[in-house]
Amino acid sequence: MLFLLNDVVFDLDEACPVTPGDARRFEKLGFDYVLELGCELFAEDPLLHRNDPTRARRLAWLIADRSPEVNAALFAAPDVACDPDLVEPRFCALPEAVIAGLKTKAARGRLDAVTADRAVWGRLAA
Repeated sequence: MLFLLNDVVFDLDEACPVTPGDARRFEKLGFDYVLELGCELFAEDPLLHRNDPTRARRLAWLIADRSPEVNAALFAAPDVACDPDLVEPRFCALPEAVIAGLKTKAARGRLDAVTADRAVWGRLAA
């Protein structure tokens, strides 16, 4: 399963990003907790998806595991070390063709924040 986190496409079908022990611990966590965790992580580092892809992939896996219909998430933080309440999370279910196209663009080095935003979130389209 492909998952878009901000402007990085992760393949969650590759080796599981969490150990079986961690997966057992995480199974008790609800979506609201994972959402809060994501906001906290991106409040610390708005470029988490670039600066710590292992951690970001784990977050993507948690989101997809808690909400299987979701395959894209955006955590928009206004600044480094901001209050987690200021992080704007968004989620959606992208058609397979759209996310595959984004993966192809990423492989060619042509997927950036503006491209992902226009293709998925439409925040910069106006």
